[in-house]
Amino acid sequence: MSELNRPRTVSEITRYISILLTQDPVLQDVWIVGEASNVRQVSSGHWYFTIKDKDAQLRCVMWRSTVQRQTTQPKDGGAFELFGKIAVYAPQGDYQLIVDFIRPVGVGDLYQQFERLKAKLAAEGLFDADRKRTYPQYPHTIGVVTSATGAAFQDVLNVLRKRFPLANVILSNTLVQGDEAPAQIVRAIQRLNEHTNADVILLCRGGGSIEDLWAFNDERVARAVADSRIPVVTGVGHETDFTIVDFVSDERAPTPSAGAERITPDIQTLFEAVADYDALLHSAMDDLFDDKRKALESLQRRLMMASPTVTIRNLQQRLDTLEIRAEKAISNRLSLYQERLIAKHANLISLNPDAILARGYAIILKSDDKSRVTSELDAKAGDGITIRLKDGEIVARVEDKNTHGRYKRTLF
Repeated sequence: MSELNRPRTVSEITRYISILLTQDPVLQDVWIVGEASNVRQVSSGHWYFTIKDKDAQLRCVMWRSTVQRQTTQPKDGGAFELFGKIAVYAPQGDYQLIVDFIRPVGVGDLYQQFERLKAKLAAEGLFDADRKRTYPQYPHTIGVVTSATGAAFQDVLNVLRKRFPLANVILSNTLVQGDEAPAQIVRAIQRLNEHTNADVILLCRGGGSIEDLWAFNDERVARAVADSRIPVVTGVGHETDFTIVDFVSDERAPTPSAGAERITPDIQTLFEAVADYDALLHSAMDDLFDDKRKALESLQRRLMMASPTVTIRNLQQRLDTLEIRAEKAISNRLSLYQERLIAKHANLISLNPDAILARGYAIILKSDDKSRVTSELDAKAGDGITIRLKDGEIVARVEDKNTHGRYKRTLF
């Protein structure tokens, strides 16, 4: 049996069919129109449904990552245009359409209008980043352009009351859907610019189909947003919905509620911040007072040191010290002089002739001239002499030296 005629496994045939489908350029970039049925979304976020006409049907799958980029979701009984590629689901042997884009039937023309207007306004610079304006972090007055009866306005009010009840809210009522809506939206924006001092305008409406949101793709509305002297924030539709005004506005929010959050601070966060700043302020003031107190004490000490009173007291103390030292020096000097005087007095006493006489000595004077006789040669025989004793004098006369023998030193 030849290789061409041998039996194939189911997996081989399925793989072969998959290759054929993958290599067909028509089936890899194909638009299909039909009615959706059996639409279901599983827990993973993927969508499974069937697209059909009166004669045939085709299984479809749209992965979660693709679903997040869509502005339209399939609904049972709805007519849709689908873009994607044909692939084989091997476990069941089915072929299916892997959907990359979905839109309601008839939206193709609207989409082309959207792209043409987007390109036109972009070329004029209406989308440029340097045109985007900022609005106050703490707005005093907020203008809201939307329908007074719509759920979007109530959602916005609930958010504003909760987040920042200090702001004054001015509603500029308008239709947000239908043929008359664009002109009314333009007038609503102009009213806020002409008659209020709003810090920011929130242009918003809830979600809907592309037809429901088409008023926000109107060129008149886009130019009114661009011409507004007040910064404009848009919150139109759901997170996946994009309109022309989103590109022209100063900032886009994914939903009306998100827009209200975007333009206001959270008052609870502000309370916490104020409490933190209050604590920091008290701490800073305590530190400042402590530093100033220390500086004052230092100045007081320096002032006291420089004070005349302190100087006088220091000089007085120095004078007292010098006085004490002088008194001590004088006392020491007097003591020294007294000791010297006592010593000299004692010495004088010891040298006093009377003291010598008291010890049994005598002083011999010549009677005529009172000169001292200190040597045997000072007197000769017959000279009158006076002998001074401790208690008086004796008058005598010198005899011959030899009268009493050879004791030469004896005067008597």
